[in-house]
Amino acid sequence: MNASLKIWAGWLAAGLMILITSLWAYWGAAELYYEGWGLPFPEPLYYFIPCAITLALTLLALKWPRLGGWLIILLGAAFTWFVLRRRLGQMGLTDFLSWFPLTLLTLAVGILFVWAGREAFHARPSPDARPWRRHLPYLLAAGVPALIILGVSAWMLPRNLMRVDDGDRSARLIRGNGVTLVWAPAGPGWNWKQPWGGYPSWDMLAWYGRPPVGMKTGDALPPGHATQAEMAETGLCRYLNESGGRLMTEPQNIWRMPTTDELVRSLAFRGENAGCEWDGRAGRAQCRKTPDKETPLWAPDQPPIYLWSGEEADDEEAWFVSYNGWVKKQPKSWGNPRHGYRCVREP
Repeated sequence: MNASLKIWAGWLAAGLMILITSLWAYWGAAELYYEGWGLPFPEPLYYFIPCAITLALTLLALKWPRLGGWLIILLGAAFTWFVLRRRLGQMGLTDFLSWFPLTLLTLAVGILFVWAGREAFHARPSPDARPWRRHLPYLLAAGVPALIILGVSAWMLPRNLMRVDDGDRSARLIRGNGVTLVWAPAGPGWNWKQPWGGYPSWDMLAWYGRPPVGMKTGDALPPGHATQAEMAETGLCRYLNESGGRLMTEPQNIWRMPTTDELVRSLAFRGENAGCEWDGRAGRAQCRKTPDKETPLWAPDQPPIYLWSGEEADDEEAWFVSYNGWVKKQPKSWGNPRHGYRCVREP
């Protein structure tokens, strides 16, 4: 009876670990075509690191259940602490359930592997058993995540390959959905990449004109966060010349940062306005069509998939818009290779 329970516990642990690996496979593939698309190789493959780790742990636990189980417990505990330590007291039921398969459930899986031991997977095989049956756990562990990655690729890859890119990175007049604006050309007014490899934070953009005029980083940044009033008064866009190709030492008052609503209403799909509207809250905007990362608003060959809005959400966070219509907020000090910006002016 005890041996039978251990076999069932082992298969339950294997099934749950395959589920966890599959979730990471889905996340990795989806992020590859969303955030990772356009990054230099091999950076897009980094999104599969969690899947590769859980797959390696699964295969190890199938071969040596107790050793693999203890490693799963240790890594699961570390990941659980990493995820939950800043969310304790703030996590709702939905957030808890979304993280549960990758945190506390992982600990339970490790315990099951340790308890089941070798008896669960290394019973003497039948002499007439076919090879694929003897290796079924390994085939499932690797095969199910692989099928998920192929399925996500079949769904998302064609859409990415069909993106509209006319190659024009000059100033563009974009009309539609009640908004008509000229968007800055390539240069300091549009995704000005910094020496550290990323793009300016909202604070850096807002404080550009604060004496001494120029981009400020590190200790040169004032304490705290910039305000929306400072973005309007000393923001980088104010210092662009008329063509948008050069920054001046004095405010020109021609360009500005777009509002969140203007960004949302300017999103497009296959050369047509996507008909998006924003209700003033974080979440997906209401759109007639799901927009995509296409010209003339976006540069499909550049890493940024988000554009900062000129509006703050509160004292510490500012709004940004994703190419697919999501509106979210991020700390004003946040700056990375995926967060860009683009100045606008009236036509």
